[in-house]
Parts: sequence; C-alpha cells; structure tokens
Amino acid sequence: MKNALLFLLVCLLPLEVSGRQEASSGQTALVFTHVTVIDATGAPAKPDMMVVIKGGRIAAISITAKLDVPENAHVVDATGKFLIPGLWDMHIHPGLGKNYLALFTANGVTGVRVMRGEPVDHKWRQEISAGKLTGPRMVIASPFIDGPAPLFSGSIIVSNEDEGRQAVRKVKKEGADLVKVFNDIPPDAYFAIADEAKKQGIPFAGHVPYLVSAAEASDAGQQSIEHCYFVLLACSSRSEEELKKELKETLVTRPGSLPHVRARVKQLADITYSGKKTAELFARFIKNNTWVCPTLMLYLSLSFRDEEDLANDPRLKYMPLSAKDSWKNDVYVAWATGEGRADYKKLCEKHLAIVGAMRRAGVGLLAGTDTTGVAYCFPGFGLHDELALFVQAGLSPMEALQTATYNAAKCLGKLDSMGTVERGKIADLVLLDADPLQDIRNTQKIAAVVVGGKIFQRAALQKMLARVEATAKKGRKM
Repeated sequence: MKNALLFLLVCLLPLEVSGRQEASSGQTALVFTHVTVIDATGAPAKPDMMVVIKGGRIAAISITAKLDVPENAHVVDATGKFLIPGLWDMHIHPGLGKNYLALFTANGVTGVRVMRGEPVDHKWRQEISAGKLTGPRMVIASPFIDGPAPLFSGSIIVSNEDEGRQAVRKVKKEGADLVKVFNDIPPDAYFAIADEAKKQGIPFAGHVPYLVSAAEASDAGQQSIEHCYFVLLACSSRSEEELKKELKETLVTRPGSLPHVRARVKQLADITYSGKKTAELFARFIKNNTWVCPTLMLYLSLSFRDEEDLANDPRLKYMPLSAKDSWKNDVYVAWATGEGRADYKKLCEKHLAIVGAMRRAGVGLLAGTDTTGVAYCFPGFGLHDELALFVQAGLSPMEALQTATYNAAKCLGKLDSMGTVERGKIADLVLLDADPLQDIRNTQKIAAVVVGGKIFQRAALQKMLARVEATAKKGRKM
C-alpha cells in the first residue's frame, strides 16, 4: 500500500508543480482572446470575444477589440476555438479509485455528482480542493438508503417512519450533500425521508421505490429521478404498481443473473405508453421542478455494439484489469451482444423516445452516465457519449450541452456561481477546437480545460491520460 501511495504521489506531482509555477511567475490573470463563447444560456454563440479570468473567476467578457489585456497575464490566442462551461456528470460512482478521477478532468468534466457516497469520496474531495489530487468538483450523496430487502451491501436500512428520519439526520451529520433513496424503501419511511430532508435542508434524489409512484415522488419533492426506466414504468399503459411488482419479483433471483437481466430488459422493451398518463406526469414534473437524469448510457452503451467492437475500444487502455475482466464477464454484455440484442434495441428506442417526449414537454433533463456502474461506460469519456445520445433523442446541441452545464448548476442550486460562461462565475471552462453547436461530438475535441482559473492545455491533459494508462497497465486500482 505504501508503494502504491508513493507511486501515486510521483505521478501527480508534475501537474501540481506546473500549476504552482504558473502562479509564481507573476502572472495575475488568464486571458482568452479571439474566442467564440458559447455561454450555455441558450443565447447564440458570440465570436471574437476576450475572456479575462482573475482569482479563479471570470472577471470580464467582451469583444476582443474593446478590452485591454491586463498586465502580467497569461494570454491564449483562441482564434478558431470555442469556449464552453465546464461539464458536469450528474450520476457517477468513482469505484475505480482516485487515480482515475483525472479522466474526468482530461475530458472537460469539471464536476460530478457521486450517487453513492463513501467516506473515501469525502477524503478525495478534500485532496482535490487542496490541490493534492487531480479531479473534478464533487457533490456527494449519502450511501444508499434502502428497505428491508436491500439490493447492495452497505446500504442504510429503513423499515418505518422513525428509521427514515434517523437516516436523514445521520447522513447529513456525516457530511452528505444529498440523500440517495433506493428501491425497497417502504412508503411510510420514504415520505418520512422526504419530510425530514425538507426540515434538515438537504435534497433527496435517486430511484423511485417499488411501492411509491413517480408522481408521488415528484409531489414529495424528490430533486431528481435517476434512470429513465422509472419514467418508462410510470408512463406505461399498464399499471405502474403492477409493473413494479413484476420488477421486484425479478430481483428475487440474484441481481445481475441472466434470468434477472432477461426479465428486466424484456419488461421494459415491451412497454407501451399511455399518452394521457405521460402528459399528466410530465406536467407534474414541471410543476414540482423534478429533474430527470435518464442515464441513457446505462443501456444504450451496449445496444449497438458487438463483442469485437467492445473488445477493441481504444479507451480500454485507461481501465485496470479488474474492470476489463468484470466488463468482459458482465451478464448484461453477454445478453446485449447475444440473444437479447433485439430486446436491447427495442429498449434503446424506448429510452430515446421518452427522453425526446420529456424534452418537448419541457421537463428538466440532466446528463449522467452511471459510470463506473455500467460496463463500457468510461469515466469522463462517457459524458460525451451521453450528450450525443441526447441529440439522438431529439435535443438540439445547445439543449444537450445545457444538460451538463446550465441544468446541472440549476439543479444543484449553484447557477449563481457556475453552469454558464458569464462574468463573476467560477472559471471552470473547456476550450474546444470545433463548434459543438454544429456537432455535439465536438465537445470531445478539447484544446484546454480550466479549473478554478488554472489552465491545463493539451500537453498537460495528455500527461494526465498517460499517467492513468500507466497506472492501468500496472494493474493498480487505487
């Protein structure tokens, strides 16, 4: 373990020293000139702009010719380039270890919402804040709060109203930023959690429990519903209660077993929709400010790929052997690339259709990938795949971009300080070589990433990736 820590410190040191040298050279500002600003407010792109960054925040934005470059500034000529806000992945599980958090930064993902918090996540957040570790800003949920038949070990079990309230107070005291609710919470405990969370001033988000409807969750104040399949169930022409009963019965078999996967995918793939129920539910979401984080990558990462394509993905070089072996043997992968392929494609179409319907109705959407809980969804890289899927579902490139910027900040109550490229906001930014409003896949063409005013240009980003690759080759997880 000591050797692993020493190796990690050696790997991280050059990036941190590089940042301190820039600050110590007397440079007091970072300036982008002649850049096209895509501020993510929904406004048109603004060409030939100057963006001045001081003290970690955006100090000024104007046409380049109208602003003077501050003395002792680090000037980046961004002619032909595009500046967007830093991206947020609103649903992750950093299970690979802290060495892999740099994959988010290298991909322009400057913030993440950790949806199953553990003590080590809080430790890593402190290290990132102190400049000792390269990684994104973190909003950290509680451990899963679940009912008497929890799906995962380590969950906080609640069976009644009193235990629900105690769980909320416990996780808030331990430093959670939000309460993560899960599948098996009994209704009385769930509504007690909702009430206590409101009293304690902490949001709650996550799954919709089996015996609670999506409409009830929205009315109770759940901040976000994670995963599109809960919306699929609620919009079905069949009874949501009946469908959830079937879903729970599939979990009697070992979660992740082939019978469970087959039943779960087929149930969702065969759903038909009630237009009336769908319209009523979406109106409720809008009224209650309920966000939906579809995590399209949860199923769609596998829907159109075969085993050979997955095995040859160049991003595998950044993954430790443990992850690659796990993904190779994943029963979802086996089912999606084999006899379940037709059901997976049907399910893919259902996900895209319901997200498109939410977009047309005006439901607030969030970009989240569920990495690394999903096979072949790569940390950092996966968010760009998620944005492309949003466009495939019918969002414009600007709307897709907003799911990871403006919407994320608004959901978190941080729109006053992040989420857009505007004066006074924290300087978390991504400089692109091509226009994402022409093709959302251009968010992957990264020239530089700015985190709190500190710039990582292409060479530094490549070094980050090289360090992760070297760690993966050594088989290291932490």
